[in-house]
Amino acid sequence: MTEPTAASGPVERNHDGQAFLVWVTGQDRPGITAGVLEVVARSDAWVQDIEQLTLRGRIILGLALDVPSGTDLLKDLLWFGWKNDLDVDFRAVSHESTPRAIGHVVTVLGRELSAGSLRAAAQAVTDSGGNIDRVVRLAKYPVFSYELIVRGGDTDVLRTNLMEAAADDPHLDVAVQREGLRRRAKRLVVLDVDSTLIQNEVIDLLAEEAGMGDACRAITERAMAGELDFREALVERVGLLAGASGAIIDRARTRLALTPGARTFVRTLKSLGFRIAIVSGGFSVFTDDLRVELGLDHAYGNELEVVDGVITGRVVGPVVDRARKAELLRSIAEAEGVPLDQTVAVGDGANDLDMLAAAGLGIAFNAKSLVSDAADTAVSVPYLDAILFVLGVSRDDIEEADTEAFGGPLQYPAV
Repeated sequence: MTEPTAASGPVERNHDGQAFLVWVTGQDRPGITAGVLEVVARSDAWVQDIEQLTLRGRIILGLALDVPSGTDLLKDLLWFGWKNDLDVDFRAVSHESTPRAIGHVVTVLGRELSAGSLRAAAQAVTDSGGNIDRVVRLAKYPVFSYELIVRGGDTDVLRTNLMEAAADDPHLDVAVQREGLRRRAKRLVVLDVDSTLIQNEVIDLLAEEAGMGDACRAITERAMAGELDFREALVERVGLLAGASGAIIDRARTRLALTPGARTFVRTLKSLGFRIAIVSGGFSVFTDDLRVELGLDHAYGNELEVVDGVITGRVVGPVVDRARKAELLRSIAEAEGVPLDQTVAVGDGANDLDMLAAAGLGIAFNAKSLVSDAADTAVSVPYLDAILFVLGVSRDDIEEADTEAFGGPLQYPAV
């Protein structure tokens, strides 16, 4: 016995009538969609497509119908609209449906999104040869975010145009992803820690507590100027801590500040079944605490050597540098049984570049231009959970999860 399959395509119908596009608009209220479909059903018309949205209490209902010959469907729909104070419009079209072009999802976000910012994104789509098929609002708090479904256009040109538009507009961030199952199948997020999950740089905190803050910052500046690689800079900065009491670790712990939205980001992803890991060029004494505090699944950092309560100024074990972060991403994904194309990496520094490149989606968060230019997308607003919008999670989804857990949506600290 063979199993039935839909692989052969949709059921074909004899087109003995006319195809129409029908739009119904007016004040939204319960029963409109059911009422329209009741009228359609009485005529034995075939619904080829239907979409609906509401905007500020107004309904916009669109239907593509195959209308049999000899029916009064259009007249009946006009009568239904008149009785219910709705506008009904229609247009005859060809029976032939337009093939679906390659789809992209363009996420637009910013603390402020003016008409000019939105126009710049829309023009970038047009200039790439694409067409905006649909616009959906994802959030208006703590940032504004919209999702643009784009059909057609060249992927590389689309990405380049949108990145240029974002570079010219300080209020605009954009993310471009291919539409489809892979985009919705992300299951593992791996985050950098310093200046990503937290607002601090832990080596700076330790150096300040040890009275070596200025010297530590000078080394950091040399590393940022390309005079030192990460490993060399780490060794020099940790060397500044030699002889300091281990008590400075506890004092530095009290100064750690999570990035606004970090708890919401983690909590929402966990509710969606994601696995979450942190990999840090900082130290395991801090990443271990964060793993417990936030309920993370994996945490890795450098091992700061402390002997008899005194920091030796050395790091023991493998250094979590640029290559090691990418290696950890791959090993965590393997351990969790998650393909690499279903992983997301988030970071801000050059030390994160290999990890961002290895992940299915690499996101630069408030990063230097070197990192933003290399990542799949960049987010520059100061809220970590804005990344959820790039993953297609709406603000309504977040608030629903918060309501279930806490009885209502949570607020953000001022930034």
